[in-house]
Amino acid sequence: MTQAFDNEGNEIIEPNASNMIVALRDIGYSLESAVADIIDNSISAKATRVDIRFGWDAENDPWVAILDNGVGMSDVELVEAMRPGGRDPLTLRGKDDLGRFGLGLKTASFSQCLKVTVTSCQDGELSSRQWDLDLVRRKNCWSLRKPDAAELASLPCIDLIGNQGTLVVWQKLDRLDLGNDKDRFHQVLNERISSISEHVALVFHRFISGEPGKPKIIIAVNNNPLDPFDPFNAKSTSTTHLQEEPIEIEGKTVLFKPYILPHHSKVSPEDYERLGGKEGYLRGQGFYIYRNRRLIIHGTWFRMARQDEITKLARVQVDIPNTLDHLWTIDVRKSRAQPPEAVKKRLRGILERIRDGAKRPYVHRGTVIEHHHSQTVWQRLYLNDRVSYQPNSQHPLISELRSDLPVELRNRFDGFLSILGKSLPFAMLFNDLATRPKETENCRATDDVLNQLASLLFVSEDDYDPTYLAEVMRSTEPFASSPEFIARYLARLSTQGD
Repeated sequence: MTQAFDNEGNEIIEPNASNMIVALRDIGYSLESAVADIIDNSISAKATRVDIRFGWDAENDPWVAILDNGVGMSDVELVEAMRPGGRDPLTLRGKDDLGRFGLGLKTASFSQCLKVTVTSCQDGELSSRQWDLDLVRRKNCWSLRKPDAAELASLPCIDLIGNQGTLVVWQKLDRLDLGNDKDRFHQVLNERISSISEHVALVFHRFISGEPGKPKIIIAVNNNPLDPFDPFNAKSTSTTHLQEEPIEIEGKTVLFKPYILPHHSKVSPEDYERLGGKEGYLRGQGFYIYRNRRLIIHGTWFRMARQDEITKLARVQVDIPNTLDHLWTIDVRKSRAQPPEAVKKRLRGILERIRDGAKRPYVHRGTVIEHHHSQTVWQRLYLNDRVSYQPNSQHPLISELRSDLPVELRNRFDGFLSILGKSLPFAMLFNDLATRPKETENCRATDDVLNQLASLLFVSEDDYDPTYLAEVMRSTEPFASSPEFIARYLARLSTQGD
């Protein structure tokens, strides 16, 4: 092998193309994240529409295509775009640029297929280049092909390119696992495309829905526009918006927007299921990191807090500019990020506020009760770092019953209450509330039930002053949670008195 040297006498070592292909193909893209990386380029090219297409060629082999109506590339620009690592990740980028390393188009494509063809039109001039990894391996050199007219004509979706825009076509999808049952290949591909649709609807939801001063972008799958999936349900009146928290770092602003999703009692079963997302509420809680409005990573507290059942409704939108990529250690796939230490310090201060807000939908009744000094049926006790629940012996109904018992039976009654508290099926309750919240509602107290309880508690209503009776009922569960009943009950008593 002939040695080559540069002008300074340094030895030039040409990369082994075959080995480099293996490295570039195994960075860790999923099919969903690879498609998202191609869409990044479309958005950076100021596209207003991106089409994801898929189908089968004459040999019944699948293909995937991503087409946009962006500014397109000249022939020189296209060749440069096809060069692995063609851009310096430290180069200053436009504030809306979604790229960084200059690797996304190539690594995303290589991770899924052996042949990627990029055709671009700028000012009516069509240019096309192709990486065929079988050819690169065979020649052991980076040989970029220029498809001939016949190849271009047979390329999927080539007829859909307008006067400007770019088409990326993946063929020889050797990493696409369709299983062993050929009769199900089409069905499995449809399932994979459905997964892509869900991923794209989440990652680019802010582009699809549009934001003030920013145009909407249509992203369609086989000509069917996707609806955005907003993980914060921000437009709903049932969602709680906590105070925003800006953090300044290196002269740039990182903005935190905390949200508390609606409790299952505030939305329909369908909406509650939809908001949980594919991974569910427990995995969905945490920070959602957006780089230039594009979701990078989600569902993590960055090991600063646990993903608890009680805080599963908490989600925090974090907006970072692309000028802070180096501090957040954004990776090639744009699917990993870590906050810099300066941000972590501030995060620890606001994290408790965010998590406390997330607990309120689950303890809101208890919070209101404590605030108004009402008597709950159950007491939450905290002793020696352990939480337990016991029937509240001070509740009027319970204390009245106890006082009516003969003295010799009161100790047995107290023992019964203790056994009742120690026998709560915590594991069963936790599992049901976590997996089937809509079907694990506590029994709603109807007017009939409340009337019966009132007759037990207030033996002779005539003996009670209406003002005092109202005060007692508003501070005693379950009446305190049914103010409408209290109003009707007191009105009825007033009528009877007249």
